[in-house]
Amino acid sequence: MSGCSAVSCPAPCRFAHYFVICGIDIETGLEPDELAGENFEQSPLKRTFKSKVLAHYPGNVVGNPFDQDAVNMLCMPKGLSFRTQADERPPQFHSFIITKEDGSRTYGFVHTFFEEVTSPQICSAMQTLYQMHNAEHVSTNPPSSSSSSSSSSMDSLASSLDEADSPTSSSSLSSLRVAGSYDSSRDTLYVSKALCLITPMPFMHACCSFLSQLHRAVIAATAPPLPLESYVHNILYEVPLPAPGRSLKFYGVYKPIVCQRPGLGELPLADFRLAEAFSLLGVENLIQVFTCTLLEMQILLYSQDYQRLMTVAEASLLHFLDAPVPYLMGLQSKEGTDRSKLELPQEANLCFVDIDNHYTELPEDFPQLPNKTEFIQELSEVLQSFGISANTAAPPWTPCSPSSTPFTPSRECKTVTLRQLEDDGHNGNLAGEELTVLELLQGNTTLERLQALTKRTGVRVAHVDALRAKVKAQETERQGVWSAAEEEELRHAKLNVQLREVFASRFTTMFADYESFVIQSAPDLESWLTNREQMHNFDKASFLSDQPEPYLPFLSHFIETQMFATFIDNKIMSQWEEKEPLLHVFDARIDKARLYNVRAPSLRSSNYQRCSILAESAQAVEQRLMKIDHTAIHPHLLDMKIGQGKYLQGFFPKLQADVLNTGPTNNKWSHRMATMQRMKDRHRQQTEHLNLDNNLKEKHMQEARSLGKNLRQPKLSDLSPAVIAQTNWKFVEGLLKECRMKTKRMLVEKMGREAVELGHGEANITGLEENTLIASLCDLLERIWSHGLQVKQGKSALWSHLLHYQAREENLEQPQAEGPVPHAPERRKSDCSISMPSLRVSLIQDMRHIQSMSEIKTDVGRARAWIRLSLEKKLLSQHLKQLLSRQALTKKLYKRYAFLRCEEEKEQFLFHLLSLNAVDYFCFTSVFTTIMIPYRVVIIPIKKLSNAMTTSNPWVCVSGELGDSGIMQIPKNVLEMTFDCQNLGKLTTVQLGHDNAGLLAKWLVDCVMVRNEITGHTYRFPCGRWLGKGVDDGSLERVLIGELVVPGGEEDSGRGWRTPPLQRSPTQSRSISITSLAGRGYKPTSAQIQEAIGEAVNNIVKHFHKPEKERGSLTVLLCGENSLVAALEQFFHHGFKSARLFQKTVFVWDFVEKAVAYIESADQMGGLCETTEPLGMTCQSLCRYVSGINSTPRNIGKDGKFQLLVCLGARDHLLPEWLPLLVECPVIRQMYEDTALLRDRTSVSALIGVLEMLHDFSITLESSLVKAIDL
Repeated sequence: MSGCSAVSCPAPCRFAHYFVICGIDIETGLEPDELAGENFEQSPLKRTFKSKVLAHYPGNVVGNPFDQDAVNMLCMPKGLSFRTQADERPPQFHSFIITKEDGSRTYGFVHTFFEEVTSPQICSAMQTLYQMHNAEHVSTNPPSSSSSSSSSSMDSLASSLDEADSPTSSSSLSSLRVAGSYDSSRDTLYVSKALCLITPMPFMHACCSFLSQLHRAVIAATAPPLPLESYVHNILYEVPLPAPGRSLKFYGVYKPIVCQRPGLGELPLADFRLAEAFSLLGVENLIQVFTCTLLEMQILLYSQDYQRLMTVAEASLLHFLDAPVPYLMGLQSKEGTDRSKLELPQEANLCFVDIDNHYTELPEDFPQLPNKTEFIQELSEVLQSFGISANTAAPPWTPCSPSSTPFTPSRECKTVTLRQLEDDGHNGNLAGEELTVLELLQGNTTLERLQALTKRTGVRVAHVDALRAKVKAQETERQGVWSAAEEEELRHAKLNVQLREVFASRFTTMFADYESFVIQSAPDLESWLTNREQMHNFDKASFLSDQPEPYLPFLSHFIETQMFATFIDNKIMSQWEEKEPLLHVFDARIDKARLYNVRAPSLRSSNYQRCSILAESAQAVEQRLMKIDHTAIHPHLLDMKIGQGKYLQGFFPKLQADVLNTGPTNNKWSHRMATMQRMKDRHRQQTEHLNLDNNLKEKHMQEARSLGKNLRQPKLSDLSPAVIAQTNWKFVEGLLKECRMKTKRMLVEKMGREAVELGHGEANITGLEENTLIASLCDLLERIWSHGLQVKQGKSALWSHLLHYQAREENLEQPQAEGPVPHAPERRKSDCSISMPSLRVSLIQDMRHIQSMSEIKTDVGRARAWIRLSLEKKLLSQHLKQLLSRQALTKKLYKRYAFLRCEEEKEQFLFHLLSLNAVDYFCFTSVFTTIMIPYRVVIIPIKKLSNAMTTSNPWVCVSGELGDSGIMQIPKNVLEMTFDCQNLGKLTTVQLGHDNAGLLAKWLVDCVMVRNEITGHTYRFPCGRWLGKGVDDGSLERVLIGELVVPGGEEDSGRGWRTPPLQRSPTQSRSISITSLAGRGYKPTSAQIQEAIGEAVNNIVKHFHKPEKERGSLTVLLCGENSLVAALEQFFHHGFKSARLFQKTVFVWDFVEKAVAYIESADQMGGLCETTEPLGMTCQSLCRYVSGINSTPRNIGKDGKFQLLVCLGARDHLLPEWLPLLVECPVIRQMYEDTALLRDRTSVSALIGVLEMLHDFSITLESSLVKAIDL
């Protein structure tokens, strides 16, 4: 029969697919509903029992098979509820969504009412249960109305209040009896029953109206005009879906019902009143929840009212609240339940929405929606234009419910007046137009609406009666005065579409240029599907670089979500297939926006753009509702057997299945839709094929949403541990897959160019992207640690586990407890082998560092900081392995099915994390910039050639990207010290000096080692020069450039780094200074020197072409190994007569000083008078800079002065102008040989050309280089 019905009436064109009745099965009797989790100490009337699907018509629909268990659970989420004649029994309405594995949806609309129980077996079973309960509890817990809990399957907040305010006319004894007792001899027993329509589109108001009329026909004193089968058959088989952009009228039992469907270019159908959502939560809270949804966080809605939960959320089963995937779930609250007593498995990434109490609890540190303030303002204005406050809560709304509270006359009057003002002033509607315009609208229902409004409010309009008479004469039958309910529905439809247009406009603005960044890399669909996982489909780095700065925190997270990945996939597939409808709408909006507002990609504006089509969108809705496009066939008598269709007041009859399981075969529109059916079948098959090839993570997300068919279509009457374990196993597999994908992405992005050369996709990773990926890893670890928790403690499951581990270890190690990190200055005398002491690897020690950070206030923040620190130290995998090695603790904290107790998956997970040790992260140092960090400094002298110690008073100053330590005195005879300082970031330079006091003041220093005692990063600052007067270049202080020490091998990765062996010369591989001890014997060729200069300048150019946050230290490129200063030193030393007269060393700075002295004397004698003005200015600048450097109070040597001159010249773009002056000076002939590069005009011209490349960049020098220099 189902096959027949499907052929005659194809599913895509039907308004409704199924009509379902759920309730009590007399044959199986009363079965407790374990899923409802009810307390058996409650009175039997307050418990819930298993419900059944009593009937559904038709038997099956092709393309949408009937899922009996899921529909039963969603129709009656809390099972059957019982009442007596003394209880309030208002009907309730709620809706639900069933999302299938392919992402398609069907919608359910449920009308629940109470029906008298006529079965003697059920009544006697309830009587027995009550007597057993009474015998056990009446003496200790006498029932009272105040303690009754709302366990009715659909009890809303309103009905709970009704229940509490029970009628006071009865005596106290009867009140006591009413609250929880049942006596079959005197009480009438009622049980809940649900009528449900399952539809392909969410026409909520139409379904609500139809079901409430059906129920009204059952309880009415007189029988309905036709048997109920006629109305059910009509809506199942004879009412079509309205075509896009059209409206439809069909008939219920008592009155017609109108619905409308948006056109193809409009926003899709959403027939749920958004005004209620805004009123319940307020605009700001709703925007925050919306942001959490966009970022795919876990969202838990909490309310007593099922309609508030199930409009958007899955019906929650507590077993799956620890699901380690993004979800949107609803959890029904019991009356009087305190939020603080609610045990949630994990809250690190949870957005908790208490709908009834109008508040939200948000995850920590999640980015805000761009232009949030202006966005809220625009939404508030739309709400206010419809008379709705943007911040205060409104009374709960129960659609189509006979029990809903009636308006008081004064409120009704106020509402209508307000409505008229809104229609007139704000929305541009016809209520405020002139008479001449109204005369053009004869035959239009707008005029009738106007009359209804004016009549109720007492406003008189000139000539209105005459006009009305004309209209009535022309259209007496078709047009009628709009009822208040129809007015209200139109008003809400217009408000809905305007609110949604504001949201749509926001996305159109933010992603106006997204198509430019979509990477179309595959020649055809098949090759794209085959390589989908390896391909980069969206140029994220370029997209982010094109966005305004305030948008970046949100967008960098949003473009990493699965929904955005699916959106881009749909965009790419649209070049081979028909464009997905929502994508078509979005792209059309962007094209339209471009016509009005040409936005060049280079113009990064963060100005807020308001929605410009509000009136237009509302007008389209109004026109459809005023002019009905299609009227469905009226319900009619069916060919039913004699004696069936009997009517018994108050009881929903057993419907005749044979007439409801088959539809008519002669509908003119059923044949027309057959082609569409075939197209949809093909599209569905394609979708299924695509899902097979799609990213496994996406499949896992879908499985999680549908809970792997085990929650969507479970044996809900028997949710066994095996079923839960099977679902959790899918979570475990998904978590492992996600971990593999995330670590691979982090590695590929971080490795950059080498990864690209190996064929791994795009190169540069911005700081913003890196931060987003690490935040995503933190979120993944929190979800893994939340999965299968026995008892939740604190908001962060990972930190809770760490605290348990810390407590156990400290108890075990109390006798030999490790001391805290030394923060007071600590000094150690020199011994025979000076080295940096090892830094002990300790999970507990790292925890203590985090616990001592007063800046972090929450457990979630501490867990994230610990993850970042472990990642930076390359110890994340090792620490977690150590944490999980305490198996007794893991067993105590986690259930058997938890991810952390799946041995093989756990090992693979730790291996994936171990792969992150291949790259360097500074994710802790760069984020926690204000914390105090202990640093250790070790000075290593060259003892073979000088004293290990100096008699002078040495000092040191450590500088980093975030600041410097200031000058710190080093006590005599001490080569090691520690100091506390605010985070310096990556270390760049060390200034080392002394005051030259005492007999043994001269000091030959090999290098200085500095270590961050929290992260373990060790920096080596090579020196290899003397400090002291009358030795080397006479310097009493040197600026040393740092390099990060890389651990010697994997076996060292967990231990502290020791200084390299002293036998190895510290500067063999370096060319910091030609005059250093190691450099004197090294003579590079002229070709090598010119190549070194080109490479040094090229490195600086590349530095400035990187994104600002990725550039690293410019000081290293100017003064470090293979730097500009080192290359120019080689150039100036080529052919330099450095040691001639009396074997006294001559330095390049001596040549510069002599050249400047010659220039100054020539200027005084007038020799430069005839030179051009620019040359004169150049001479003056060179003399001024040399003089300024010589007059500095700093005791820097001659090589240090030359380094300073090069740096200042590069900064101020003067080097190419100074070179010709030095070359033309006669002093050069005395100090340089004829073959010197400086005397070769071709080489000098080439050098000037290379140095001029730096003129395009603004070079900023580190303060440690230019301290006390005012130029």
